[in-house]
Amino acid sequence: MSIEKVAIITAGGSGMGAEAAKRLAADGFRVAILSSSGKGEALAASLGGIGITGSNQSNDDLKRLTDATMEKWGRIDVLVNSAGHGPRAQIIEITDEQWHTGLDVYLMNVVRAVRLVTPIMQAQKSGAIINISTAWAFEPSAMFPTSAVFRAGLAAYTKIFADTYAADNVRMNNVLPGWIDSLPATEERRDGVPMKRYGTSSEIAATIAFLASDGAGYITGQNLKVDGGLTRSI
Repeated sequence: MSIEKVAIITAGGSGMGAEAAKRLAADGFRVAILSSSGKGEALAASLGGIGITGSNQSNDDLKRLTDATMEKWGRIDVLVNSAGHGPRAQIIEITDEQWHTGLDVYLMNVVRAVRLVTPIMQAQKSGAIINISTAWAFEPSAMFPTSAVFRAGLAAYTKIFADTYAADNVRMNNVLPGWIDSLPATEERRDGVPMKRYGTSSEIAATIAFLASDGAGYITGQNLKVDGGLTRSI
């Protein structure tokens, strides 16, 4: 890269978020990682980056991360929004409180970070935002009700964002993983995938890295399924 580029990864202490941070660092990005455990700080230290312990459900924690990144490197080229796990229950047994938690985990995690980072990317006239969503955003599964509902909302949010900021060369896309090796494996789930295997976190990270790259500079507002063909007809 001709200039030093910078990526922020939220919920990046483990799983797909951590793999994305490692891949982007390997591609030459400086990385800043937010996680609710000390894992993000440790990973960032190993990658020569910034680690903040905090939550993507906190505007204050996200601002600390953004401010620290700008103070150190003066720019933000990529934002990767990862997430934890929201409530799971039979659809009519989910309480109001659990629905609100799902909203925080699966949609507001993106909204909060995007509010902070977008003006910076606008000023740069460049930036890429990649949200880790789910393959079940458009054909929901009863196994993941709050995820499916709010990530369907994320797809709408992403399209509106893309329409609004494309002229500023600020892009947003969603990556939709299917069964990934960060989840417990079962034969039934594996057999339901046309490729007959789980995907890997490194494959998700590679997809994120592509969407963050100049090669994806004409891609925005999209939902890219990375699920071994599981939802190929949807």
